Amino acid sequence: MRNYVIKRDTPKTTLINYREELNDEQYAVVSAGAGPILVIAGAGSGKTRTVTYRVARLIEAGISPSRIMLVTFTNRAAREMLGRVESLVKADVRRVWGGTFHSLANRLLRRHAVSLGYANNYSILDSEDVKDFIDSCIEEAAIDTKSRRFPKGEVLREMFSYATNTDTPLDQLIAAKYPHFEMLTAQIRRVDQLYQSRKLERNAMDYDDLLLNWKRLMIEKPEIAAIYQDQFHHVLVDEYQDTNTLQADIVDLTAAKHRNLMVVGDDAQSIFGWRGANFANIFQFQERYRDAQIFRLETNYRSTPEILMLANASISYNRRQFPKNLQAVRPSRSQSPALIPARDAEQQAAFIASRVLELRDEGVSLGDMAVLYRSHFHAMEVQLELTRRGIPYDVRSGVRFFEQAHIKDVTSYLRLVVNPRDELAWKRVIKLIPKIGNATASRLWEKLAGHEEPLALARSEDILQGISRGAAVGWREFAGLIAELTAPETVNQPGKQIELVLERGYNEFLQANYENSEAREEDLRQLATFAVRFESTEAFLGELALINTERFSPPGATVGEDVVSGGDEDERLVLSSTHQAKGLEWRVVFLVWAADGRFPSGRSLREPEGEEEERRLFYVALTRAQDELYVCYPLIDTDRSRQTVLQRPSRFVTEVPRTLFEIWNLDEEAPSLEALDSEEPKLIN
Repeated sequence: MRNYVIKRDTPKTTLINYREELNDEQYAVVSAGAGPILVIAGAGSGKTRTVTYRVARLIEAGISPSRIMLVTFTNRAAREMLGRVESLVKADVRRVWGGTFHSLANRLLRRHAVSLGYANNYSILDSEDVKDFIDSCIEEAAIDTKSRRFPKGEVLREMFSYATNTDTPLDQLIAAKYPHFEMLTAQIRRVDQLYQSRKLERNAMDYDDLLLNWKRLMIEKPEIAAIYQDQFHHVLVDEYQDTNTLQADIVDLTAAKHRNLMVVGDDAQSIFGWRGANFANIFQFQERYRDAQIFRLETNYRSTPEILMLANASISYNRRQFPKNLQAVRPSRSQSPALIPARDAEQQAAFIASRVLELRDEGVSLGDMAVLYRSHFHAMEVQLELTRRGIPYDVRSGVRFFEQAHIKDVTSYLRLVVNPRDELAWKRVIKLIPKIGNATASRLWEKLAGHEEPLALARSEDILQGISRGAAVGWREFAGLIAELTAPETVNQPGKQIELVLERGYNEFLQANYENSEAREEDLRQLATFAVRFESTEAFLGELALINTERFSPPGATVGEDVVSGGDEDERLVLSSTHQAKGLEWRVVFLVWAADGRFPSGRSLREPEGEEEERRLFYVALTRAQDELYVCYPLIDTDRSRQTVLQRPSRFVTEVPRTLFEIWNLDEEAPSLEALDSEEPKLIN
């Protein structure tokens, strides 16, 4: 057998003046030779531009587009990069294999699924399909999900997915992350076995199967693996710090022959460990590729020098990192990041609303400003204050805090105590009782609605006529809770009432129904703390209603991480969790609740590497700001027993030199009585 190498002409001239269009750091990456390459790309350093020009240079050097694989974390990013490449090299680049891991896996498996026992016309199950599929497997396994709360399909979906993507045995994962389900391990394993076998029987794959089967092709089918290992001379991976174990294995297997693998990412922005991303992938790249060239992009085009000095100082406290020092291209604005100690959460929210309005008057669009937070419940007071002041906003971290399902569930218990004729609250709560569905809930509501004292009827045995024995057990527990909620010592203590609802079974409901049950329980604990400041349950519910009744536009359906509008103007202030803000930027950023135990979160600090990931998250928040940065925290808070608690500033604030901040002392202007006198008197009916 003779091997024949097809020689390609190297172009004598190029269309792109790389020296002129790139800075020195970017040019070094783009012009690097063959072999493995690790690019540590700091925030705002032109990472996307660098990857784009690298692909363009490969094509100009004579590499066929079909021999290039570009892996990104969104298909949109791949399209934008390749569109830019096409405009640079004036050539058709559609043959480049560009896209997400899942889209590329699907492209490959449509050709070769038969070799793994599937037909090539397999179906792809989305998240909702997977949940329904798993629910049917639970039913097929004949598991009594009511005798003990068994995890719903949504929880098992996340459990199975995490195990697959992190290569963790299911038993080990349950013991570590879901200890409350440990006694159900054998039944969960049975459901998983049914789920895996049924997918193959029905010629269907979920998103994780796409990756797992890509890896299987590369390991179990060497003749197929050889085709693609030979084809892809160059593999480029963007956002490498966010890859999980399975994705890193796929990359290594695909690039195994030519070893022209370029991975780009920022270890300082690795913030998704909680969903399976493996920080070790980027950190250990040099160990897997001993001959790797290492490049750093440290020239920042986004932020002022003062903001970058703070970000550099903060991240320097992480022990496990690639040291880097971001340098600003932009000139100084002679304005250091502001540290705002507020009296309490209400004053923190009032400051933000006031400063936003000032900046708006100075010409900064609302859309150029963002309020960032570590956890969704940190935005409670801010949302209320913005609503009071008529400032339109978008929530980018999911639905509004007070409109989340678990918040509405728990507040429905309080609503029916305050107003026993509240049909919606009764029906919502009744359907939370095991073995009660829509029809039974409607029947029970009709009995309650026709009674003079619905709460008294709910606590009596008369209500139980005509419902199943299983449902009656749950109803009696519910009746006991109603009795406690209406007892003299709790009837007008909304904080205590919320705690009771949690302790009397709702926390178990969260664990069985939501994969992020811990975060939802924390939301409710904080809601209970927030509720303590109100003199009555009615006053608390009235405040919550404010955020809905003073809407600027009608409520709409919300799915997943869709944006929920707080106003119908084109301009809207952005409210976002820091996780959701990654990759984005604003002229002005307000970071709220920068207090120890909040940011970093107490729960994260219990994890072995939690503090360092939290500090990376803090770094991401800081580096979203272009011109102005305000780091805010309340000096005092109120716990659930109405005791005043002193708040310490975040350790991420106190560990950096205080000279990096300008400290603002807040004061509140007294209302003008003269202004009131000048107004026309108003009649209040």
